[in-house]
Amino acid sequence: MGKFIKENYYILVRVALMLIYSMYGLLENVGQTGVPLGILLLVALYISFMTLKELTKGLGKLLFLALALSVNIALILFGGSGFILLACLLGFEIIAFFKGRAPLYFLMYLFLFADTTVGKLTGFIVITMLIIFYLQHEYVVAGYEKRMYEDTILQQGLKREYENREYEVRSELKKNMLEAENQVLSERAALSQTLHDKLGHSINGSVYQLEAAKVIMKQDPEKAGSMIQSVIDQLRGGMDEIRAILRKQRPEKKKMALLQLYELCADCNKKGVEAELNTEGNLSAISDALWEVILDNTFEAVTNSMKYSKGRKIDISILVMNEMIRCTVSDDGVGCDNVKDGMGISGMRQRIRNAGGTINFETEAGFCVNMLLPL
Repeated sequence: MGKFIKENYYILVRVALMLIYSMYGLLENVGQTGVPLGILLLVALYISFMTLKELTKGLGKLLFLALALSVNIALILFGGSGFILLACLLGFEIIAFFKGRAPLYFLMYLFLFADTTVGKLTGFIVITMLIIFYLQHEYVVAGYEKRMYEDTILQQGLKREYENREYEVRSELKKNMLEAENQVLSERAALSQTLHDKLGHSINGSVYQLEAAKVIMKQDPEKAGSMIQSVIDQLRGGMDEIRAILRKQRPEKKKMALLQLYELCADCNKKGVEAELNTEGNLSAISDALWEVILDNTFEAVTNSMKYSKGRKIDISILVMNEMIRCTVSDDGVGCDNVKDGMGISGMRQRIRNAGGTINFETEAGFCVNMLLPL
């Protein structure tokens, strides 16, 4: 109820003034048999038209204003000057409808020169209060409502922009995950094909030579030994080729690490916790050893969040600066008063210490792990 009055007080005050001024005019027409029926009907029409004016817009509002003006003139003609206050109120309504300038409101003082039962002082006070009321609404309340409306539009725009940005980030995350997975699958396929092409014939040849050596071993041990030695040399060469191929085909640590982090986020999302990875800077500058530290500590931090935080969101951020790497893992959960160095936390501290970095924990708003590592 209070909220309704607060939002519609301008209309309610005008309705109250209309009813009060109508009652004043009716009291002026009270006779021995009461108020004439025609006057009552005109007042009812006036109130109806003014009410319908509030429920319409544009030309409809103007039409009902015109009808109310006609009825008001009839009330003054047949009911006397007691209804002059309604005419004054209607004048304010017309000026407000056409958004007239402030000085026009002061023209309402001309009603003081009308021949009316309302005293000059009373009329002056009534008109002055109406001027203050309408000016307050036009320059204070209406301006405030306009700003509120503009702020609401701005807030909705920012919300849409945030939602669009969130959608873009999620799409980019999904795209990166698919690209990383496709690259890994392509590299695995290429590795399988290379091993088959390079080593398949060599191994088959070695098998045939061993079978031949087995057959002639008793008849010609020397030749059999030579064939076996040839197989040994061939297999050693094959091992060297395998090592060379694996070194060449092995995916970059950065790609594998990012894929693992993306998969970690996807696993959290499947379990009902929104997880997001954000990276910035030159990730290629991170060495394999530092990637190991980042991966191990991130997995440990996310595991702890999933177990204990009761949060709905986990943010993983990796920022590569000129000489440092900043990695943070934060959630919006319950946090904790004291950080206890159990096996997980101790392991995180030890890994960071071995890498020459620092680690700290924030527990006020959720739980946040901050890691700084030197490049």
